Amino acid sequence: MTQQLTAHLSRLCRIGVVCMWILSVPGTAVLAQGTSGIPRLQKQGTAMQLVVHDTPFLILGGEPGNSSASDVHYMASVWPKLRALRLNTVLMPVYWELVEPREGRFGFALLDDLIDSARTSGLKIVVLWFGSWKNSMSCYAPSWVKTNQERFPRSRTGDGKAIEILTPFSDENRDADSRAFAELMKHVRAIDGEKNTVAMIQVENEIGMIPEARDHCAEAEEAFARQVPAELLAYIQKNKDSLSEELRHAWGSTGMKTSGTWEQVFGGGPATDEIFMSWHFARYTDYVAQAGKKEYPLPMYVNAALIRPGYNPGQYPSAGPLPHLMDVWRAAAPHIDFLAPDIYFPDFAGWLGKFDRDGNAMFVPEVDRRQSVANAFYAMARHNAMGYSPFSIESIDDPAHSQIGRGYDVLRQLTPLILGAQGTGSMAGFLLDGPAQTATITLGDYRFTVKHEYTWPYAVRAQADTPRYGGMIIMTAKDEFYIAGSGVVVTFQPSSGDGTNAGIASMDEGVFVNGSWVAGRRMNGDEDHQGRHMYLPGGEYGIQKVHLYTYR
Repeated sequence: MTQQLTAHLSRLCRIGVVCMWILSVPGTAVLAQGTSGIPRLQKQGTAMQLVVHDTPFLILGGEPGNSSASDVHYMASVWPKLRALRLNTVLMPVYWELVEPREGRFGFALLDDLIDSARTSGLKIVVLWFGSWKNSMSCYAPSWVKTNQERFPRSRTGDGKAIEILTPFSDENRDADSRAFAELMKHVRAIDGEKNTVAMIQVENEIGMIPEARDHCAEAEEAFARQVPAELLAYIQKNKDSLSEELRHAWGSTGMKTSGTWEQVFGGGPATDEIFMSWHFARYTDYVAQAGKKEYPLPMYVNAALIRPGYNPGQYPSAGPLPHLMDVWRAAAPHIDFLAPDIYFPDFAGWLGKFDRDGNAMFVPEVDRRQSVANAFYAMARHNAMGYSPFSIESIDDPAHSQIGRGYDVLRQLTPLILGAQGTGSMAGFLLDGPAQTATITLGDYRFTVKHEYTWPYAVRAQADTPRYGGMIIMTAKDEFYIAGSGVVVTFQPSSGDGTNAGIASMDEGVFVNGSWVAGRRMNGDEDHQGRHMYLPGGEYGIQKVHLYTYR
C-alpha cells in the first residue's frame, strides 16, 4: 500500500470522527450559516465534488413531479415526505412562464416560498430552469413567447411544419431566455447568497430535437450550409485521441478535414445532422448559462434524455448532452460545468459509465424511483457521483419505510467517509443484477469477491424475481473496511496471490450515531458462515465493519 494511500486513510479516520455528526441526524446537513464562499465544484483526486459552505456535500436528492413546485399548497403536503425519505436536497423546477408571465415583469414569490420551506425542512435545493426547453419541447415558455411566432420562431420539420420547439437559431429566443435566467440568478443571489440553500443549477431540461434529427427552419438551413465553426474544428483537432468513438468515426469518414461545411467535414446523414444541432443547442444553452453566471456563478449542468436501444437520431431527443456528443457540448458550452444522465433504462451501470469520461463531474439528477437505491451506493463509490435523485419522489408510498428512505439513512451515516474516499482509490462500488454476475475488487492488500445473495443457498428469497443488489466498500485502515449495501455475499483473499490466506479477525454490524461507530452484533459464527464470508441480507440496507488478517 502506497504512502499516499496510508496518509489518506489516517486523514479519513480523523475527519470521520469530526464530521459525521453533521449528517447523522435529519436536517443537520445544512451547515452553519454565514460561512464564506458560494457553492462550487472542487477536485479531490480523480473526483469532482460539490462544495457548500466550504465543505464537500453529497446530494441525497429527490425530484418532485414536474408540476408539483408550481403550487405552494400542494408542496405543503410534500415537504414532510421529503424529510421522511431522509433527503438532504430537493431538485426543484422553476418555470419561465411563472417567473416572467409578462415580458419584462418578473415575479419570484413562488421561488421565495420554496426556498423558505426548504430551509425550514433542512434541505438544499438544486434549481431546474425550465426555460426554452423541457423534455425537448417548449411547454414552459411564457404565452407571450408561444403566441408570437414571428418574433420567437419555432423549429420546423423537413416539410416546413412548425413544431412545439423553439428554434436555437433565433437570437430573440436566446436573448429572452437568457434575460429571464439572469434575473433568476440575480434574485437567488440577493436572497440566498449567504445562506446557500440553492447549491446548484440545471440549465434547461433534457434538450433534444424530435421527431427529426435536425431543425429545418430557414435560419437552420442557412447555418447548415455554412462552414463548421473554427472553435469546434480546433477542439476536435486538439482532442482527436480522446474523442467519442461516434464523433471520431464521423470526422474520419471524410478524412478528418480541417475545414468545410458540416457535410464536408462529417459526411451526410442523421449523424451529421445531430452533430450540427448539438453545436447550436449547446451554444444557445451556454449563452443562457453565461448570462446567469454573471449574476451568480453557481455550478451549472445540463441533463440528458437517453437513447432507447435501436433508436436513431430523430427517434430520441437528438443532439442533447449525450455521451457520444460530449465533445461537441464541451467545445460549444464552456460555461456548462458538466453533463448528467437521466437514467430510466435498466442498464444503470452501463449508462453511468458512458458519462464518466474526461473529468466530467458525475451526478444522477433523475432516475426511475422504482429502481433499486443500490444504484446510489454504486454511483457514489464506483463513479464518485456527487449525488443521486429519484424522480416523482412524492409518489413513494410509506416514505419512512421505503427502500429509498432506508438506503439514504445508511448513505447519510456514511457521507463523510464517502466524501473523504472519493477520488483516492480507497473505495469501490458494486452492482449485481443476478447470480451470474460477480464483482472482483482490489483495495489495498485484499481482493474482495462480491456475489449476489441468491448464489448462497441459505439466503432468503424475499421476492419472486431477481432484484438488483449492490453496495460499497470503504477502506479506512490497512486491514479495516466498512462494507455497506444490500443483498450481497463477500469473500476475501490477499491481493498478493502468493498463497497467503485472508481471515476475518472480527466483523460487526452497526450504525454511526452522532459521528461515532456503534457496534451491534458481533457477526462471527453462523453469521459469517464460520469465517467464510460477510453477508448483507437483501430487502434491507446495512453497514458491517470488517477487520481482516492474513495467515498461512
